[in-house]
Amino acid sequence: MPLDVVAVQGALAAQGLDGWLLYDFQGSNPVARRLAGLAQSGHMTTRRWFYLIPAEGTPVALVHAIEAHNLDHLPGEKMIYAGRVQLDAGIAALLHHCRGRRIAMEYSPGCAIPYVSRVDAGTIELVRGRGVTVVSSGDLIQEFEARVSPAQMDTHRAAAAALYRVKDRAFDATARRLRDSVPTTEHDIQRLMEGWFAEEGLISDSAPMVSAQENAGNPHYMPTAAASRSIGRDEVLLLDLWGRQQAPGAVFADITWVGFTGSRVPDEVRVAFAAVREARDAVVQVIEEAARSGREIRGFEADRAARAVLERAGYAPRVLHRTGHSLGETVHGNGAHLDDYETHDERRLLPGTVFTIEPGVYFPHFGVRTEINVLWGSDGPEVTGERQQEVLTLV
Repeated sequence: MPLDVVAVQGALAAQGLDGWLLYDFQGSNPVARRLAGLAQSGHMTTRRWFYLIPAEGTPVALVHAIEAHNLDHLPGEKMIYAGRVQLDAGIAALLHHCRGRRIAMEYSPGCAIPYVSRVDAGTIELVRGRGVTVVSSGDLIQEFEARVSPAQMDTHRAAAAALYRVKDRAFDATARRLRDSVPTTEHDIQRLMEGWFAEEGLISDSAPMVSAQENAGNPHYMPTAAASRSIGRDEVLLLDLWGRQQAPGAVFADITWVGFTGSRVPDEVRVAFAAVREARDAVVQVIEEAARSGREIRGFEADRAARAVLERAGYAPRVLHRTGHSLGETVHGNGAHLDDYETHDERRLLPGTVFTIEPGVYFPHFGVRTEINVLWGSDGPEVTGERQQEVLTLV
């Protein structure tokens, strides 16, 4: 779909910006490619292109002569260059009226948000050299890439419900096999879950994570046929699963639950899980309070709410990742992440977006994590599924 320039100009005015300059070279800026409608267009894009959307007035494209028609589907005027001298003159003309003005690009000061920082330093220098103040397009990207429609929200809810069913079946199957003394590996349960994904009509970019005991202490552990341990009794069993419906535009859901293959959860596991549960719920509370009061809340603030709980509980050295991430048509979407740990995400958590809350703590011999999804709809933030309260005992 062509970029809605009128909507972009409205967003620029709301954010006090003078323009948005999209730029790409050979796929270096996937955000610009998607927004400009080039990501799946089939056009050959081997040369640099620019597309300036001013807060007021007509957009202007700057394209190479051998790829002169690549942006013809977008509204506005077009300038064509071939050699580097013409390119320099074209950039000067493109930015002539932008001197002293604030223009957004896919840039993050100090690369604080690497998901946004897509334009190379040299190009930023080139634009600044024309007297332009370059600012981050982070919240603009959210506006046009992370917000989802009511119909897409329904696809997220449906995916979440399906994931909960798959999770229940996985724990039930594990418990049954243990009771019946059937040898079972992490990979065995993973394969069963893949089959249930297919039954539910879910697709994903990866098989689910099934992590027993010490492997649960690795947040990105993934069993394979060649490398997978047996699941025994009296062990932590962590399931992390994500997927979406197959319909175009469907939005991912992503959940994590923790079980124990015994009748009594060890105190260290129980206490650690209680801490991550409290951290999770602290984030929900701060987001709900912000929504009720109309206060803006940013990704780093939500992360701090969770980590404050974990630090008070003495788990600061056991935190290995941010508190949550954006969800969209990909499992890691283009909205704000709940992060002041790996990055400093100053983007706002916006109505119309979906994101995870997933604090965890990790040790050499086990790990625990709880993950829920929040959909910020017209009635405020909504947790789309059950919140795990205690470690599940499976046997």
